[in-house]
Amino acid sequence: MQAAVPEMQMPPLDFDGQQWTCLHRGLRLSSHFQPIFSLTHRRAVGHEALLRARDAEGRPVPPPEVLAGCVSLDELVYLDRVCRWLHAANFARQARPDHWLFLNVHPTVFAQGPRRGTLAYLEQVTRRFQLQPSQLVLEVTEDAISEDERFGAAVELAHNLGCLLALDDFGAGHSNFDRIWQIRPEIVKFDRHVVQRAALDPRVARVVAQMTSLLHECGALVLCEGIETLDEGYAALESGVDFVQGYLFGRPQVDLCPAGGPPGALDAVWQRFDEQHEFHERRHQARLAPYLRTIGDAAARLCAGIDADTACASFLALPGAELCYLLDEQGVQVGHTIMSLQPEPGRCARFAPLADASQARWAKRPYFRRALEAPGQVQVTRPYLSVNTARLCVTVSVSLRRGDQLLVLGGDVAWDPH
Repeated sequence: MQAAVPEMQMPPLDFDGQQWTCLHRGLRLSSHFQPIFSLTHRRAVGHEALLRARDAEGRPVPPPEVLAGCVSLDELVYLDRVCRWLHAANFARQARPDHWLFLNVHPTVFAQGPRRGTLAYLEQVTRRFQLQPSQLVLEVTEDAISEDERFGAAVELAHNLGCLLALDDFGAGHSNFDRIWQIRPEIVKFDRHVVQRAALDPRVARVVAQMTSLLHECGALVLCEGIETLDEGYAALESGVDFVQGYLFGRPQVDLCPAGGPPGALDAVWQRFDEQHEFHERRHQARLAPYLRTIGDAAARLCAGIDADTACASFLALPGAELCYLLDEQGVQVGHTIMSLQPEPGRCARFAPLADASQARWAKRPYFRRALEAPGQVQVTRPYLSVNTARLCVTVSVSLRRGDQLLVLGGDVAWDPH
C-alpha cells in the first residue's frame, strides 16, 4: 500500500533566460529534449528529457557520473526525482499538451517507488506543472528488471496513476519476452544496435520485423532509438516500428521541436520506402516468374495423367528449385517428395531425418490454404524457414483436379534474401 508521505521538497529553480536550472552538490543541472516522431503521423508525438550538468567551471559532466556521485540510496532517490522535477518544469514551460514527456527513471528508484512515496511525488509533479499523468512516459531499462516483487508493485503503481511505461534498451544483452509480460509496457524501445544491424543485414531486418510484430501482439508500441542514417531510418520503417528517435530526426536541445510539417529526414525515409518498394516488387516478380509458370505447367501435366516426377521435371531444373510434392484435401502429402535434379551436395544427408514426408500434413501452411481458396491460380508465399531443408524458401502452389481427387501441388524454391 502507498505510504502517506509529505510533499518532497524540491530545490529552487533558477531561470537562465532559456530554461529552468537548479543546483545539486555544486553542479548546475538543466534539461535537453530529443523529439520522438511517429512514422505514420509524420510528426513529433513526444520528447525524451535528458539531463545536462556542468561543474562550477562550466565544464560538462556526463549524467552517469552525476548519478554515480550519490553516496546513499536516499540521495539517489532524491536526485532522480529532482531531475524529473526539473524536466517537467522545462517541458511545461513550452506548453505542449499533445506530446508525451519521456522521463528516465533509475531502476533502483523505480523499484523503491511503493516504499518511497512515488505516488505522492508524481501527483505533486503533475499538479505543480499542470500535466496529465497520461503525458508522462516512465522509462525503465530492460536489463535492470528484476524478479523482485517490488518491481511488480512499482509497475502497478505507475499504471494506477495513469502514466505510461516504456521498456528501454530492448535487444541489448539478454532480452526476453518474459519481461514484456512482467511489466506490460505501453512502449518498447529497441536498443540502437538493433536497427544498426537491421540496416546492414536483410536477415536481421526480417527478425526485427518479427520481433516488432510479436511486441504488437503483446500490446506494446515499438520505438527505434539512436537512428543516425537514412539507411537506419528506412530499416526502422520497413520493420514496422511505430516511433523513431535519433540524430537523423533531431538532436537534443533546450527547446522542444517546432510544431508543423515533418522534418526533411522523415520525408526522405518515406521517399526511400516508395522507391525501394517499387524496385523490390519489380525484381521480386521477375525473379518468381519462371517458377510460377513452370509449376502451372506441371499442374496441367498432372491433370493430363502424366506422372509426378515427369510433370515436375521442368520446375526442378530451374536454379534454386529444391523439391515438389502433392497434398490431398486434408493437406496430407500424397506419395514421395520429388527432389531437385541438382541437389546441394551434402545437404540432404545432414537433414536425413526430415527426408521422408510421405505422411506429413501441411494443412496449416498458407500455400495450401490459399491454393484451395483460389482453384487453378498459382500462389506464392513470403520467405519462410523450410522444415524440409532448414533454410529460407518460398513455396509456389496451385490446386488441381486429377480424376475425382482435389490436390495441391507445391514447389519449394531456395530464397537468398540479398
